[in-house]
Amino acid sequence: MKVSLFITCLGDVFYVNAGKATVELLERFGCEVDFPDAQTCCGQPAYNSGYRESTKKAAKHMIQTFEHAEYVVSPSGSCAYMFHEYEELFQDDPVWQQKAKELKGKTYELTQFLLDVLKIEDTGSEFHGKATYHTSCHMTRLLDVREAPLKLLSNVKGLEMIDLPYREACCGFGGTFSVKMPTISQQMVDEKVNHIEETEAEFLIGADGGCLMNIGGRINREKKPIKVMHIAEILNSRGES
Repeated sequence: MKVSLFITCLGDVFYVNAGKATVELLERFGCEVDFPDAQTCCGQPAYNSGYRESTKKAAKHMIQTFEHAEYVVSPSGSCAYMFHEYEELFQDDPVWQQKAKELKGKTYELTQFLLDVLKIEDTGSEFHGKATYHTSCHMTRLLDVREAPLKLLSNVKGLEMIDLPYREACCGFGGTFSVKMPTISQQMVDEKVNHIEETEAEFLIGADGGCLMNIGGRINREKKPIKVMHIAEILNSRGES
């Protein structure tokens, strides 16, 4: 099985270890992983800001970049879902809409791919500590990936998972929302951090770089003793804590 890695901007710049863990996980379960060098931003910031024409340029580039991929896998539910948005973006262009539809059909978020395509429920990982999991908005509500991350985390040896109160609530990042509405965004992330503290977890696990950057930034500024980690790092762990 051949998989093309869609690393995403945040993954490429801020969450390199999550990218490495993603590749190692896929290779361990028999996938041949390649990395299309031409990949860039998927266009989501422009799309969320209403710049559809600018988004189309980015979308066409990414469609061409991954056109020959058998599967496309990303360590980000939000960015993986943006590939799904391309079909609607090109609703007035049948040629590009068909190309977008084909890309959508083969694009998966990492845990979704592990559970639904590879049929893996236990990655054989071991990680010792108490953790809670943040469900990101795009991944949960739009991509509809709900079961996969929690199922995989439940089988990590040594990991004690604590339910996060109001875990479905947005962390306040929302891409450009946190820039345009910083005061509201701060209140939302403060509420999220308070709920994380209620669990007394040592680790916060997430599957989207934007959420992890937002929550982790607030945790660091408030000097909270909670480590933020991408789910790929946990699923690829071999006993660290």
